[in-house]
Amino acid sequence: MLKNNLKYIPLLTLLIVIGCAKRGTITGGLKDSIAPVLKMSFPKNFSSNFKENEIKLVFDENIKLKNLNKQLVISPPMKNEPLIAPTSATKYLTIKIKDTLLPNTTYSFNFGQSIADNNEGNPFNQFKYVFSTGSYIDSLTLGGKVKDAYSKEVESFVSVMLYEANDAFNDSIVYKESPRYITNTLDSMKTFKLENLKAGKYLLVAMKDKNSNNKFNPREDKIGFIKDYITIPTDTTYELSLFKETSAFKGYRTVQASGNRLLMGYEGNMKQTNSRPKIALKNNSETLATIVTQFPKKDSLQIWYKPLKVDSLALEVTKNKYSANFVLKIKDQKKDSLNISALSAGTLNFRDRFTLESATPLVSFDNTKIKLTANDSIPVAFTSEYDDFNQKLFFDFKKEPSEKYSFTILPGALTDFYEKSNDTLIYNVNTKSTAEYGNLRVILQNVKKFPVIVELTNAKGDLIASEYSESNTTVDFNLVEPAVYSLRLIYDENKNKIYDSGNYLEKRYAEEVIYFSKEIDVRANWDVEQVFDVSLPYTLEPKKK
Repeated sequence: MLKNNLKYIPLLTLLIVIGCAKRGTITGGLKDSIAPVLKMSFPKNFSSNFKENEIKLVFDENIKLKNLNKQLVISPPMKNEPLIAPTSATKYLTIKIKDTLLPNTTYSFNFGQSIADNNEGNPFNQFKYVFSTGSYIDSLTLGGKVKDAYSKEVESFVSVMLYEANDAFNDSIVYKESPRYITNTLDSMKTFKLENLKAGKYLLVAMKDKNSNNKFNPREDKIGFIKDYITIPTDTTYELSLFKETSAFKGYRTVQASGNRLLMGYEGNMKQTNSRPKIALKNNSETLATIVTQFPKKDSLQIWYKPLKVDSLALEVTKNKYSANFVLKIKDQKKDSLNISALSAGTLNFRDRFTLESATPLVSFDNTKIKLTANDSIPVAFTSEYDDFNQKLFFDFKKEPSEKYSFTILPGALTDFYEKSNDTLIYNVNTKSTAEYGNLRVILQNVKKFPVIVELTNAKGDLIASEYSESNTTVDFNLVEPAVYSLRLIYDENKNKIYDSGNYLEKRYAEEVIYFSKEIDVRANWDVEQVFDVSLPYTLEPKKK
């Protein structure tokens, strides 16, 4: 009997060892998911008759500060930023005020999500420390939302401001002074709420403040505003549309780019001919022949001139009330030469134009020396159009599906500003079958007024196709490449066929842009019909035929 029991001793020993090993395993406990809590503050939060220059905050656990410079919003703004310390892990924060506080004013320190526990980073969301230098805390509020006037998504960290419309107020205050009250949409919200306000009349402004100085810089910042003053208290919810102003033309220092070309930076809009400046290049009293073009993808103008031996040239630039003069020392540099390249290589989509780009400005064209053939032999009729400002030559012709085309440009067909002509150029392109494209028909509903611009954009927001309608509520985008698109409508107020931004001082809003609420999937060999009710925040699903 004892002998039989002894044979189980090794098994029991093994089980005991395994059990001991399990009892010794460290699990680490539950993950901390609780945000820090403010235990006390000196002076007490929401104090009145505040006269201190230092605030102390005490938390229930060690906290750390994250992105304080972005997250912290002080309203009203202080000219001298307070000193907040320490920046290391601590249960205590001190705020040393380095500014003279306004009398009878409620101040708010909104920390956003900058305070978090030291271990897991759980944020103390939207913690506010509030005090008043007067006998009571102002308690009125104002809410609303922010959107971008043109883009589908609004940027993060948009400031929303109130300027007091008192006797000293004028419209230029947004350029020079800080607002009376301010809040911020932070990095995830499109709505805003201004709190602890006093009753009164105000200008309401939203700003994407690149310099974080609470002042409007039209060259860098976006702005949105409500034209009429608002009166607080109010139950109205306001919507602010941010736009980037189109700056008035201004030229910058001009440099010599080559032996026959100058380069001048600028700010302003160059989309239309009447928005471009007058430029005169002079050698003493003689005005030289020039051609002015756009430098590709840069806010710079190219001033082309015939080479000459001089030490310096003078440049006069005028546009409306703007006038400037530049003097340039001219050096002997390598000259630009004629070079033609095709922007459309390989496959030519049905909605695209065959396009040539010239390195120097073209001045004459001989279409009799340009031949377009299909299948290497069949002549195809075409028309051409030259964009002299962008140095692009466009060809239009009737494209057939699954076809091969060849452009032969014989010597002397194209002549540039310097009387140089092309050598023989040959470009081959082909088209796809129509089954490799999709068709999109957009049915507009509840359009307030015409004309409108209807645009298709890709996932990156790039403009793919555009249609202009003066009365039609059916807009067709035929033979578009298979992709997922976004759709928007622009009310073209001034009927110039382009989107126009707003202007703060002119109290002019940007032209209204309405986005279709969903993406539209256009697939190969599909016909998609989409109802776009521009009065609704949502629309029906695409209907496929």
